[in-house]
Amino acid sequence: MSKDSRVLHLKTPEDMLAVLKSKGKLLKTFKKGDNIIVWNRMEKNYNYQLSEAPGKGFDPEFKPYMNPGEMLEHGVFNGKYLNDCLLEFPAEWFLHALAHDKLRPTNPSKEVNYLSADSRQPLSVWKQNGWLPGGHVKKSVLSDGAENPDERGWFQWYCRYWLGRRLPELDKVQIQRWKAFSRHAGQIKANCTKGDLKCRPRQRQALLQWAWNPHL
Repeated sequence: MSKDSRVLHLKTPEDMLAVLKSKGKLLKTFKKGDNIIVWNRMEKNYNYQLSEAPGKGFDPEFKPYMNPGEMLEHGVFNGKYLNDCLLEFPAEWFLHALAHDKLRPTNPSKEVNYLSADSRQPLSVWKQNGWLPGGHVKKSVLSDGAENPDERGWFQWYCRYWLGRRLPELDKVQIQRWKAFSRHAGQIKANCTKGDLKCRPRQRQALLQWAWNPHL
């Protein structure tokens, strides 16, 4: 991955497209064994190695409904998640989302969400409530000694896991959190007619943002 100061100052989808066209890395070029250098607004001193090929070698208990690119393309997190991480992940993830007008680098909007429902909380709330696991993870299992390499939460972890990074102790925690989130699917099934997307749209949007099927 090349460092590019433009990712620190993205203001429009057009800005994102310009970076992707000049520096973006296609999915087919990511390989097992690659070293990924992270450089964005929140992280500039982290790198990790791909222990698996992209999309391969998942824990058998982890069966996400969509891959990260499909989630971005459908509309998640008000269009304001990982927009400065264009050069860490496959360019297609962002190009397809941009083609569907689903990214908002400076003006997040619930209207770009798949169900046009706001189901996003500020990162500060997640930190305040201790919803970002990692502090308990032994530093020795992380390549750069950081206690929590995924500062933006579960979806950032999922993007890196899908790409091929493996941190066994942290992965176990995040997969258990994913499994626990299925309780929302149970609540929708118990209170909504099957396929009625107008019933509990915020909860359905949240399911999508945790890679669960919102079409229950």
